[in-house]
Amino acid sequence: MSEPRHGRIVGKVEYREGDGPKIVIRPGPIEYTLTASDVTLGWADGDTRGSAAMPLAEFNRFRSEGAIVDDDGAANGQS
Repeated sequence: MSEPRHGRIVGKVEYREGDGPKIVIRPGPIEYTLTASDVTLGWADGDTRGSAAMPLAEFNRFRSEGAIVDDDGAANGQS
């Protein structure tokens, strides 16, 4: 597993818990950890903390679309 990285949600990013409906992650700072097949995201929304796992391909799609940017501003940097 890689070290946690930091970025921001700046567009529409959604995830799904099991077979449930898609849930939108509000814009703001995130911390994420990459593995070979998925990404774990963490964020704060006021006093509430959230986390989600998503397939790496989906995370990379959000980055290439510019919805997630790294702290250095790169939207589609290499994982």
